[in-house]
Amino acid sequence: MSTDKIAGRNPVMEALKSGREIDKILVAKGTEGGSLIKIIGKAKDKGIPIQYVDRQKLNEMSDSNVHQGIIATVAAYEYCHIDDIFDAANKKGKDPFIVILDEIMDPHNLGSIMRTADAVGVDGIVIPKRRSVGLTSTVAKSSAGAIEYVPVAKVSNIAQTIDRIKEKGVWVAGADMSGEKEHYNMDLKGPLALVIGNEGQGMSRLVKEKCDFLAKLPMVGQVSSLNASVAAAVLMYEVYRQRSIDS
Repeated sequence: MSTDKIAGRNPVMEALKSGREIDKILVAKGTEGGSLIKIIGKAKDKGIPIQYVDRQKLNEMSDSNVHQGIIATVAAYEYCHIDDIFDAANKKGKDPFIVILDEIMDPHNLGSIMRTADAVGVDGIVIPKRRSVGLTSTVAKSSAGAIEYVPVAKVSNIAQTIDRIKEKGVWVAGADMSGEKEHYNMDLKGPLALVIGNEGQGMSRLVKEKCDFLAKLPMVGQVSSLNASVAAAVLMYEVYRQRSIDS
């Protein structure tokens, strides 16, 4: 497993030049310099998010404080391409089973979702480049090793990716309390992508509109929602159950 962060101007620039997968770059507020301007420009060209933070935050992240006002957070594991997920399903001779995560921020949630995804035979997970946790060491630990077996594709736009997935004949089901039917009363067999929304806000409006149908999880208690990883697990196992009956 590779490191989770790269500190210093030259190391970050070399990582950019090499095409290394970078989640985001943190820059200390008020930091200046020609080399920094070049780094930020190159990062923006690649669509890598830039976040300006207090220098103290970088000090806390850096082991030696020799960060020169910049730290890049990088993937502990490599991402795949969306087409790799379909290829994986085709090689297994099965209908694609994809999980799409709309802005999941908690690394423990992502790790837990990956663990269940591996258990039920999910072919791959899709996450957005922005406003989402990436494949960090915390995610790896939470996944209990599943990160080695579940491909993760990072995309620029979830809504556009859903359109592309639909073009390949895949139905898209979103988890939402406004759904017309409970998940166990829906046909979740065949080529399918499950969409799980953000821990606090759920799916974004546009992503929800892109779904072919919405599945709700019945709740009779006082709490109005489930943890994102728990909701994902319930839905993934229902897909697994329905497919098992069919096979």
